[in-house]
Amino acid sequence: MRLKDKVCIITGSGKGIGAAAAKKFAEEKAKVVAVCDIDTEAVEKTVKEIKEAGGEAIGFEVDVTDKDDIQDMVDCLMDKYGKVDVLVNNAGIIMDAQLHKMDEDRYDKVIDINLKGTYLCTKAVVDIMREQESGSIINTSSIVGIYGNFGQTNYAASKFGVVGMAKSWAKELGRKGIRANVVCPGFIATSILDDMPEKVIKSMEKKVSLGRLGEPEEIANVYAFLASDESSYITGAVIDVSGDTTL
Repeated sequence: MRLKDKVCIITGSGKGIGAAAAKKFAEEKAKVVAVCDIDTEAVEKTVKEIKEAGGEAIGFEVDVTDKDDIQDMVDCLMDKYGKVDVLVNNAGIIMDAQLHKMDEDRYDKVIDINLKGTYLCTKAVVDIMREQESGSIINTSSIVGIYGNFGQTNYAASKFGVVGMAKSWAKELGRKGIRANVVCPGFIATSILDDMPEKVIKSMEKKVSLGRLGEPEEIANVYAFLASDESSYITGAVIDVSGDTTL
């Protein structure tokens, strides 16, 4: 019951790591989990699974690049619960290409969702958390956001960026009792890998000291810790959850 009575928002939580996190937060007895994603069907499925397991969740169709979508969600939560305790900026996309082949549209879309989306969602709750003098903000980066990676100029830039944001927010907001941290997953076994050839997945596993891909639940566990009061003296941290991956 580490998250008892906490009102939590998890972006990109229709499936994958975000859905695993939403279910984990509900298991930890969050007062409510706001499941938000651009994929409405995925949101409905996750909310249904949480409720069937005895948890509490509300679903929202949210485009993290749309300020009105975000504000409508936050207003709904404030009207019903009067607070926002946790924001997990999990939403993100990948659109890979080598630099000489990457067009501007592909670059802009990844930056808009992964980086600006994180800014917009946090901006929508920061005054609430300042007023409460409490809150936990968790940004999802990647080991690519630490080391860079072949063919991922846009993704690496966005994931470097959310690290810098969180470190800045930790300095700005700490005096108000608000913590900001970063989780850097490695290769995680989600549906994004479904169309990858087996030999590619095997080559990924060889780069991991633990010899396997991570599970979404293993990232969700770290989110839950950072959202909870057990991590009350952790802010500005960048946590590698990659099984020790070498890129």
